[in-house]
Amino acid sequence: MSSTAPLRLALVGNPNCGKTALFNQLTGSRQKVANYTGVTVERKEGRLRGPSGTEYAVLDLPGAYSLDPASLDEAVTRDVLRGFYPGEAAPDVLVCVVDATNLRLHLRFALELRALGKPMVLALNMVDAARKRGIAIDVPALQAAIGVPVIETVAVNKNGARELVAWIDGHAGHAAAPVQAEGAADVHAQVRDILDAAVVMPTRTAKIDDALDRWLLHPVFGLLALAVTMFLIFQAVYAWATPLMDLIDAGTGALGEWASATLPEGPLASLVSDGIIAGLGGVIIFLPQILILFAFILALEESGYLPRAAFLLDRMMAAAGLSGRSFIPLLSSFACAVPGIMSTRSIQDPRDRLATILVAPLMTCSARLPVYALLIAAFIPARDVGLFNLQGLVLFGLYAAGIASALLVSWVMKKWRRDKREHPLLLELPSYRIPHPRDLLVGLYERGMIFLKRVGGIILALTILLWVLLTFPGAPENATMPAIDYSFAGQIGHAMAVLFAPLGFNWQICIALIPGMGAREVAVSSLATIYALSAADDDAAIDALTPVIADGWSLATGLSLLVWFIYAPMCVSTLATIKRETNSWKQTAIATGYLFGLAYGMALLTYQGARALGWG
Repeated sequence: MSSTAPLRLALVGNPNCGKTALFNQLTGSRQKVANYTGVTVERKEGRLRGPSGTEYAVLDLPGAYSLDPASLDEAVTRDVLRGFYPGEAAPDVLVCVVDATNLRLHLRFALELRALGKPMVLALNMVDAARKRGIAIDVPALQAAIGVPVIETVAVNKNGARELVAWIDGHAGHAAAPVQAEGAADVHAQVRDILDAAVVMPTRTAKIDDALDRWLLHPVFGLLALAVTMFLIFQAVYAWATPLMDLIDAGTGALGEWASATLPEGPLASLVSDGIIAGLGGVIIFLPQILILFAFILALEESGYLPRAAFLLDRMMAAAGLSGRSFIPLLSSFACAVPGIMSTRSIQDPRDRLATILVAPLMTCSARLPVYALLIAAFIPARDVGLFNLQGLVLFGLYAAGIASALLVSWVMKKWRRDKREHPLLLELPSYRIPHPRDLLVGLYERGMIFLKRVGGIILALTILLWVLLTFPGAPENATMPAIDYSFAGQIGHAMAVLFAPLGFNWQICIALIPGMGAREVAVSSLATIYALSAADDDAAIDALTPVIADGWSLATGLSLLVWFIYAPMCVSTLATIKRETNSWKQTAIATGYLFGLAYGMALLTYQGARALGWG
């Protein structure tokens, strides 16, 4: 075997079969995430080193129910398996992962894969859960009936894939291809015959699943449990992140002071301390909050709760012109609208998919979190209201406002569309399971690195560009105002302030809105840079941004800006993803236009209403 071309193994299976957990078990940290060429489907590949020292390339293919695709994910999986995908070599061996507690569904896909005629092994995953439920699987009989090797695995256990790794290391390089199925055989009948020959299942569902579903899928108690879960998540985002945020704030502050003291006075020192360190530090400080939010979303997904939440909300979302399937893309948009919009590919109805894409930007993504955290800290007192934190209550209200607005906008779109037929929701409800810490940590690492790469790439570039606009040209010799007023950015900000004055936005805010379109987080770093450079002298330079805006802005302005960020179009990456997923400049323009219109109108009402109440 050539060391430059390791054997390619493809992990393939239905969603919720534990395939990604098995991928993490096999590859550990030796994995990379990208997208398939030309599409927005995620591509995960890692390296496995067998006991013999041989290296294997392991590909985690998107989950699929059939090789007759009903979504873009399934189309990519089919094309990769058949060697049709451009620039992607066909896998040498298929590792079909099936859920031992749900073989009736998963074996149908396994038989389709067997018909491809490729070397294949069946990874019988979650056998521990099957035994607890009293499910007896005769592995030799199953192996004889399906015609491929069958290896038991428990992906969430430390050594749960040892037998599979041993098989790969000893047999994958010369595995014989199974006999291809003849004609259009009745797959359902084959599955029944295999189950009769090899599986004894006392009940189709676990008792614990039935007990939990009686409460969590209840039309009243289920919705109450979901609301409480969401509420506690937002409380935790504030309460748990504070110590780490204080540590990061102290570290970046000390680094900025060291840079100012070490570098010779001049433009370079200003760029490093006031531009790069102040800008990036103003964003990185919110990494703990973002990771906590990601951790909860990942845990809910791994536990099997998210599909149930989608089922529970289907009736409500259908009334608003969406589908229960829209719940997962919209929840993903709380982390970032880009993957949220991309995950709408699982919505088969094109009307529901388009509606979900257009309202996804109204979900409060993690990029808005730094802005919300800054403004809430500046204008909302850090006090308790009963058992709860007032700042956490306000954050929950902002998230709730985004959700309510999304439902209202989708309801309006439903009234306008011609085809008003309803489509039933069909979902697989996986068994409940306890999320494995390793899978949560791998997921958090991947998402944390994506966030930091944004900081190191887009945000760093925009921060430096903004510093240039704020610094040049310098003030004339007889200047009477701070130098920033004479800069390019100052001139732009003063011109924009005329348009945004009815919203209570000053010229500093107007400047920050521009790079904020590149990435929402940049609005915070931009304000930090602007106020640092607009100080009259070094003694007046800010140590922290929060007290500066708390003293310099009115409460009406702070509330207006909070409302603006609920509705304003998110980063250009989101708009580019809308264009890519809809393949329509018209839909992209509609999304941009209605979001700007909502942002301006609601911020105007908020500012003028707050002033009328004497908060201006």
